[in-house]
Amino acid sequence: MSSYESDEMMSVEAARQLREVTACFVGIGLPSTGANLARRTVNPDLVLVYEAGAIGAKPPRLPLSIGDGMLGETADYIASVPEIFNYWVQPGRIEVGFLGAAQLDRFANINTTVVGDYANPKVRLPGAGGAPEIAASCGEVIVIVRQSPRAFVERVDFITSVGHGDGPGARERLGLRGKGPTKVITDLGILEPDPESRELVLTHVHPGVSAEQAQEATGWDLKLADELKTTEPPTQEELKALRELVAA
Repeated sequence: MSSYESDEMMSVEAARQLREVTACFVGIGLPSTGANLARRTVNPDLVLVYEAGAIGAKPPRLPLSIGDGMLGETADYIASVPEIFNYWVQPGRIEVGFLGAAQLDRFANINTTVVGDYANPKVRLPGAGGAPEIAASCGEVIVIVRQSPRAFVERVDFITSVGHGDGPGARERLGLRGKGPTKVITDLGILEPDPESRELVLTHVHPGVSAEQAQEATGWDLKLADELKTTEPPTQEELKALRELVAA
């Protein structure tokens, strides 16, 4: 088995989730790495949509930001930011949205606004950007975040983007179009919402990771799936494509 880093496992698993997806709304960081890797491996026809307006971008390297000029140069179409959200995101035309998080709670609500009290925070984070609309209206959301008790908290300090609210029926009561987070990919495994309670459950661990490690890295009593699985390790081909992408 090839040697690889935990971030590489996350990026490879994120790419695999896009195997049969037509269009994906991409953030910067690990979400961008996973989506661009998918185009180079499992789904060459994947349409990448970036918040600044690039639709069908085909970047030869990882973009530095959502406004990287390379995205516009390689895109099929450039839209205005209002058009991206009013015409593409909010009507539900994007199948998958990729999001990161500073904090995530047991119902997959996301905080990227503040840590601590809103009026007097310990840390002020980058903020919402387009994440609330992505979380509300994309067909489904995949969250990519490193797992630790600091990030995986019982209750987020501020809900920037709604996941499954306070449990069953919360999204419907709020009138949110999309399914919300369907998977949370971490450096330890994969969490998915329970069909009934909507609480995140550990369904997969990555090779070499134990369920206990994942539970210890979680700020709530993380439940395990009845049939806990192990993700497939990255293949030589996946690692080669990923490392070429990152080095470009």
